[in-house]
Amino acid sequence: MNTNRPCSHAKSFICSAALAACAVLASPVQANEVLVRIPVNTAGLDLSQPAAARAVCGRIQQAARIACTSGNRVGLAPPASYVGCYEKALGAAVGSAHQLQISIVYLESHTPREAATYNIDVPVRMAAE
Repeated sequence: MNTNRPCSHAKSFICSAALAACAVLASPVQANEVLVRIPVNTAGLDLSQPAAARAVCGRIQQAARIACTSGNRVGLAPPASYVGCYEKALGAAVGSAHQLQISIVYLESHTPREAATYNIDVPVRMAAE
């Protein structure tokens, strides 16, 4: 993501997907954390529609996979825990989007407790389940 604005304007924003994915520089002397950000374009999608939200979630998942492996960068070693990195990247992206339909898609495969970890808005009817 090239900007730090929250993802609230569905028609004109690029939402950061793998926002919280940290990789470690391959260095025998010193390890530094690197924040990898991969843009996910939502232009032309109506995020109030379930099909568009599913498409964006697929893009976010792909960006998280990339960020938690090579990060499309030379010289980055993968994080110690791919699953931890992936879940953190996915949750942070969905949480930063603040879009109800994207949250609903996330909650199809995650619990409300997991969603709360990343400040993902959980619809009241789903929180009660």
